[in-house]
Amino acid sequence: MEKRKLGNNGLEVSAMGLGCMGLSFGYGPAADTQDAIKLIRTAFESGITFFDTAEAYGPFTNEELLGEALAPFRDQVVIATKFGFAGGDSKAGLDSRPVHIREVAEAALTRLKTDRIDLFYQHRVDPNVPIEDVAGTVRELIQEGKVKHFGLSEAGVQTIRKAHDVQPVAALQSEYSLWWREPEKEILPTLEELGIGFVPFSPLGKGFLTGAINENTTFDSTDFRNVVPRFTPEARKANQALVDLLGKIAEQKNATPAQIALAWLLAQKPWIVPIPGTTKLHRLEENLAATDVKLTDDDMVEIEDAAFNITIEGDRYPANLQKRVDR
Repeated sequence: MEKRKLGNNGLEVSAMGLGCMGLSFGYGPAADTQDAIKLIRTAFESGITFFDTAEAYGPFTNEELLGEALAPFRDQVVIATKFGFAGGDSKAGLDSRPVHIREVAEAALTRLKTDRIDLFYQHRVDPNVPIEDVAGTVRELIQEGKVKHFGLSEAGVQTIRKAHDVQPVAALQSEYSLWWREPEKEILPTLEELGIGFVPFSPLGKGFLTGAINENTTFDSTDFRNVVPRFTPEARKANQALVDLLGKIAEQKNATPAQIALAWLLAQKPWIVPIPGTTKLHRLEENLAATDVKLTDDDMVEIEDAAFNITIEGDRYPANLQKRVDR
């Protein structure tokens, strides 16, 4: 698989990464540990060198899973993890105090069975802690050799600029896909200006853009999509038009809707590295094959023109989670 660079400080990763959250958290019951390890190792054997986790995924169990799965080839991969929630619990509120960032780093190093964190993201911007203090703390961890690169997640333009002034930001991780294109307004131009990479999470619209979900799909009671406005049956029915568009392009390319959605992201900028997640080996193979799908300029114009006429229904977060998105 081709490599891409995130930021200007030499962080090189596979053109597509693996988002590991869903193996432990968020999308229903956790995967069987041995099945999850097999999937992670298969991803590596298939060319993926970029793996994304967080203390909040579980909490803690996802980092432990990656630590075990990646131990045999630790020096050949890039591991990204995150800090920023009180006690590592995404429901417990934010905590990016410098002392807490250090505690999270030490605990993550142990769980990941490693001596350094390749990319350490602030999971969500903490309005109670100046971003300069956050960036300064990560800068110290970098100087100590415990962290290699600094990242932000769901941060707004002003926060990105302030953080970058203190410690260069290698990557921003935020949602971006054909059905959530807000980053195109201000975020992407700012990242390009500053030389910061972009790591889109939910590049397949939390599964919707695969075409495997429709208005009649039911989710496990622990699946967070149950509270996402964009996933009400009515919204799913309305948003089917986007999946139909992807299906039309996919037929022309002998590909799948998911592969077109990922190929579209990869074609946007050479410093964009999506991190689709899955618990299924056949979906992993499908996603990997998206790196071989090449969209021409005409294809991109066709997608753009058709998407322009599709209105996406439903907010991407419920109100309580939207408050955590920085502006």
